[in-house]
Amino acid sequence: MLTRRRLTSRAAALALSGLALSALPAMAQTTLRSADIHPDGYPTVESVKYFGEIIEKKSNGKYKVQVFSSGQLGGEKDTIEQTRFGVIDLNRINTAPFNNLIPETAVLGMPFLFRSTDHMYKVVDGPIGAEIAKAFEPHGLVVLGFFDSGARSMYNSKKPIKTLDDMKGMKIRVQQSDLFIAMINALGANATPMPFGELYSGLQTGLVDGAENNYPSYDSVKHYEVAKYYSLTEHSLAPEVFVMSKRAFDKLSPDEQKMFKEAGLEATKKMRELWAKRDVEAKDHVVKGGAIINEVDKKPFIDAMKPVYDKFVTTDKMKDLVARIRAVN
Repeated sequence: MLTRRRLTSRAAALALSGLALSALPAMAQTTLRSADIHPDGYPTVESVKYFGEIIEKKSNGKYKVQVFSSGQLGGEKDTIEQTRFGVIDLNRINTAPFNNLIPETAVLGMPFLFRSTDHMYKVVDGPIGAEIAKAFEPHGLVVLGFFDSGARSMYNSKKPIKTLDDMKGMKIRVQQSDLFIAMINALGANATPMPFGELYSGLQTGLVDGAENNYPSYDSVKHYEVAKYYSLTEHSLAPEVFVMSKRAFDKLSPDEQKMFKEAGLEATKKMRELWAKRDVEAKDHVVKGGAIINEVDKKPFIDAMKPVYDKFVTTDKMKDLVARIRAVN
């Protein structure tokens, strides 16, 4: 039988033990910042949010992802630098702004390279995609997924583009990419680099006559209101990338790194599902909003790209990459 003194001692020990446990700090939560120029609700934004939900659940709340949409953290060029140096942890971004930094990404953006969306998926989801993803790492970035960017086509405020002659003299906004500048100039237009966030006013004021992008982008920022002619050149099927700062990635344990990569694949699958649905909805919405859509004879446009390939696909490595991409069935 326990004596009163022993009972008192045990009670005191239990009380102290309880105090010690209550004094322990809760597991610190790390909030990772993610950037996107697109608005809330856009497939890329929603997919990164989905990625965050997976990470928060699988890490038991240790990691949380906060998505800054609508360019809150800056334009794509600015956020690339911030991500490389660890100021931003995650970023969804087009491959075009990487072209000067990572030559392999220029191949993905070469006009009329991919025959279809399925062809593009097979390339980026296979050994070629893994090879290109590896090229990001020396530049402080880890690829977590290749997102869809749809088929990019020309749109403008002047007239339907049906032939190369229709392109002549037009001022067309492009991303800040030497490749896209060369492509537009090769079509006889005047390429005008401009941040995406400034494009609506640029179209409205006549600073530029047109631009090129996919249906969801054309719809989400209401460019159809100021540039109603949408011509199906479908000149680019380049994917976008979801990347993580290597500085942030290297701080993770091996198990956590695996978790992040697996979540990236799940988010990529989710994004593609959302994108397919949004693409159909966006087309319907812009037509109802007054957009005029026309087909284009693509062969003259494709033929006009020879000098672009000659200028940008210059090394044996890049020529081999193009050949291998074309050979993927």
